[in-house]
Amino acid sequence: MQTIWRVLLSLCLCCFAVTTRAQTYPDRPIRLIVSIAAGSVTDVIMRKAAAELAPRFGQQLVIENRGGASGILGAQTCAQSPPDGYTLCVIYHSTMSYNPLLFDKLPYNPDIDFAPVTRLFFLTEGLFVSTALGVNSVNELKALAQSKPGGLNYATLGEGSFPDLFMRWLNNQWGTKIVGVPYKGGGPAAQALAANGVDLKRVQLLGTGLWGDDTRIASEKLLDGGWYPSPEQTGFRNFSGRYRARYGQDPVRTATLAYDAVALVAALVKTQGMQRFSEQVLTNPSGFAGIDGVFRFRPEGTNERGLAVLRVTPSGGQVISPAPKSFAPGT
Repeated sequence: MQTIWRVLLSLCLCCFAVTTRAQTYPDRPIRLIVSIAAGSVTDVIMRKAAAELAPRFGQQLVIENRGGASGILGAQTCAQSPPDGYTLCVIYHSTMSYNPLLFDKLPYNPDIDFAPVTRLFFLTEGLFVSTALGVNSVNELKALAQSKPGGLNYATLGEGSFPDLFMRWLNNQWGTKIVGVPYKGGGPAAQALAANGVDLKRVQLLGTGLWGDDTRIASEKLLDGGWYPSPEQTGFRNFSGRYRARYGQDPVRTATLAYDAVALVAALVKTQGMQRFSEQVLTNPSGFAGIDGVFRFRPEGTNERGLAVLRVTPSGGQVISPAPKSFAPGT
């Protein structure tokens, strides 16, 4: 039952474990190399993560974007940094696995230059085209590409990157010659799409729950109107007020996860007797009520939450579909 916050907490703990100066580490800001351009999905996620981790470390995490060249620039910068625990790096798996097979000489050795800490998250890719192309399906895009060899461009992250490999596979399967254009990240690629005729009134942008905690999202015109999931904020605001009154400071956003976990254990111990931690009790399809809304555990080990859907506006998130108060029977 993974959440990005559990993974990030693991990252925090692992970083403390590898140093021999646990009593004083860290005593200065930590450098966080992100091997993609600012404004890309990974960059947004890591900036939120840095804000969450800073209070735990007692030091700031300074983001340094090193995008481009299929992640080679970021990996090289990471490999050449002093191994003193003050440089953390976010590197894509393709940089470690594909690049050694695609390039004869790399400025880093993936086997000896890095100490892996944890896997952070998965990203889902999408295929978007300019409305100026006049195609409304993948089959229509295929037909257009076949009729115009070398006439269509495709945004990649450099030779050997996943988007580049996907484009090559597409050309192989379709018998086309779509041309790859390298960008330093998804953000610049999205801007290029918008500048070349993507009609955001016809393409519904979808984001992640991290959008709700990033104040920069509201001021990003390209994301205006995008939808994203988020817990109802009333519960966290009330929790924050009680926490502030007791401890004199604001809680980190993930504090409600810890609170709900402890509260759930206490409730089960009190009400469920010897069966309190049985699979039947823990996977109750009705779920449990928490600070951030209803949640439940699935038999296969995943979890589900009742989330609201919000729209990005210049003044902040606007609820367009409230979070459910319970799970529908039979789901």
